[in-house]
Amino acid sequence: MAHQRSTTDVLIVGAGPVGLSAAAELRRHGVHCRLVDRLPARLPYAKAVGIQPRTLELWDRMGLVRDVLEAAVPLRGQLAFVDGRERDRIELTMPPEVPYGFAALPQYETERLLEQYVARMGTVIERGTELVSFTQDRDGVTARLRTASGADEELRVPYLIGCDGAHSVVRKALGLSFEGGAFQEGYMLGDVVADWDLPSGYGIRSTRLGADGSPGDVLVCIPLPGAGRYRMSMKLPPELSPSRGADAPDGVAHGLEGGRGPSLADLQDVVDRLAPRPARLSGLRWSSVFRISHRIVDRYGRGRVFVAGDAAHIHPPTGAQGMNTGVQDACNLAWKLALVVRGEAEPALLGTYDAERRPVGEEVVGRTVRHAVRGIEADPEDRRTLLLREAQLLVGYRGGPLAGDPYGPEGAPRAGDRAPDCAGLTTPIAAYPLRLLDVLRGRPGHVVLLYGSDGAELAGAAEAVRAAGDLPAIVILAADADETAGPGDLPSRGGVSTPGDLSSPGDLSTPGGPSTPGDLSSPGDASVSGGPSSPAGRSVPAGPSVPVYRDTAGEFARLYLPDGATGLVVRPDGQLGARFPLAGTAAALSGYLRALSVRQDAPLRHPVVA
Repeated sequence: MAHQRSTTDVLIVGAGPVGLSAAAELRRHGVHCRLVDRLPARLPYAKAVGIQPRTLELWDRMGLVRDVLEAAVPLRGQLAFVDGRERDRIELTMPPEVPYGFAALPQYETERLLEQYVARMGTVIERGTELVSFTQDRDGVTARLRTASGADEELRVPYLIGCDGAHSVVRKALGLSFEGGAFQEGYMLGDVVADWDLPSGYGIRSTRLGADGSPGDVLVCIPLPGAGRYRMSMKLPPELSPSRGADAPDGVAHGLEGGRGPSLADLQDVVDRLAPRPARLSGLRWSSVFRISHRIVDRYGRGRVFVAGDAAHIHPPTGAQGMNTGVQDACNLAWKLALVVRGEAEPALLGTYDAERRPVGEEVVGRTVRHAVRGIEADPEDRRTLLLREAQLLVGYRGGPLAGDPYGPEGAPRAGDRAPDCAGLTTPIAAYPLRLLDVLRGRPGHVVLLYGSDGAELAGAAEAVRAAGDLPAIVILAADADETAGPGDLPSRGGVSTPGDLSSPGDLSTPGGPSTPGDLSSPGDASVSGGPSSPAGRSVPAGPSVPVYRDTAGEFARLYLPDGATGLVVRPDGQLGARFPLAGTAAALSGYLRALSVRQDAPLRHPVVA
């Protein structure tokens, strides 16, 4: 057996969308990882199809979203038919401030795009490599791998993430419980072309009522890229079940099953019986049998080993929640692991992964089971709230270990909530308005937004941010800020006016003695220690200029409801870490960094891809 003590920081087991997302985020944060998968190649199945608006926001910040948008097709809504008659039409129209709608993309295409993304950062999937076993101790994890050549390798790493699906080896080795149940019915899936005249871009749900008026057979069709192409699912006739109802060997009957897949004729029989319009099927790419369980682990990790995605929670595919929830698991865990691996936060931070994500998993499992059994009308919420929840835009961590003071007026986004996107941010150079996502794109770490109209107040807040560590700050200037505000509004520590006009979006000069326009500190001012603007007595390194954008359209103010001059910490996963009045910037950042378990001798640094 080969023994290896490598420079790898994290071993990721499983190269589906969740494992690839974990690798992508870790690499963006400058963390070395190895990504292994026992399969020799990507599976050619459109298992997970729906892409939620929240996932597209995360991929936007990563810089991946353009590739996804070019490969996907829009999901415009769902048409529900009962006994051939249209009963309901759900339009998947998002509020105008939400930057993305719903999309459909086969899982193999999602994996291809993510695989290319991580490869550009130096991480390649090690195909045909299987995790055989692992042990962990206080200092790390020892994993035993079997490579594609059949050789055994022993690898020592600080952390391990199991993204290895419903039958997870990592979950079993950790001894995590996986409580829940299973649906008795099996389903068959097929990737086909239908020549019906139904509107494109709409999912189809068609049922026939039984003699007693109860729902009987069901046909669900999700549009895919390609003219008339759909991923169809329908109940499995008993004679086609390869396992004849037997449970899986590990007690988890979930996902695609082996054996003979349904033929085109099998799928056509169901479409002839259930489709709301006559349709001839053709172009079968693949078909399979699928079984559904609903389960969740008792905890999302133990020690230095974690689980994410289907390894942690499985449920009905209703609403396309599974893969998207797993991607958010990966993003939540990755930035926290990166802080710990880089030595900037204590390992206690990793406990917040379970505290934040397991309640989300529990909610998703419960909701998808309700919807699978009784339909979306099983939830009494208004249609708009249901839509936002399905889009995963309401996922939040209020009351969690990283969401401290619930500062902010009623209805305003607070610590733990998603940071809303907004449009209408301008600079004097660009001839077009920007969105907040444009401003945040490519910034992998925390970002502090400072909103207000008073130059001196904003400059003082920016200095407090700089004192907290190497945290990027961005000023959002109020739409009605005085256009004549001049350099005299920004007094320096030495009493000399600082060059630069705060009211003109561009660069903000903060107090620091004589400096060049747009510099946060003068070339000779390397650091400032202590003082009221230096939380916990941190040493303050010289920093770059602070960009300034004007809220010209007033949309930031409308969506964030600032109560006067306001600061917000945007976490790497796009959630709000803190909200505070600018006068309390230093104290608020100190409190947030304590919640993060940030080490006092190693302030947060802007991540650099290793």
